[in-house]
Amino acid sequence: MREVPVEEVPEDAQLIDCREVDEFAEVHAKQAKNIPLSEFTAHVEELDQSRDIYVICKAGGRSARVIEYLAARDIEAINVAGGTDAWIAAGLPTA
Repeated sequence: MREVPVEEVPEDAQLIDCREVDEFAEVHAKQAKNIPLSEFTAHVEELDQSRDIYVICKAGGRSARVIEYLAARDIEAINVAGGTDAWIAAGLPTA
């Protein structure tokens, strides 16, 4: 599984936050799109496979599960190490 630190996520990245809706509403990376883990299988077609797909959660566990799910379907994705906790700690833009 490919993984990058939060500082290496491009500003214009396709960033998918797989936390639940209430967690996402509290705080999230500014450019992130929310597709909760509990609903992920129903929304896979929303991913733009022509671009790199970065997946983030709170600390890295759920996003790793999404990466495994995608890999089983021959869709490459990149795990964001440390998740939203690391994103906030790094002082990166949030909404």
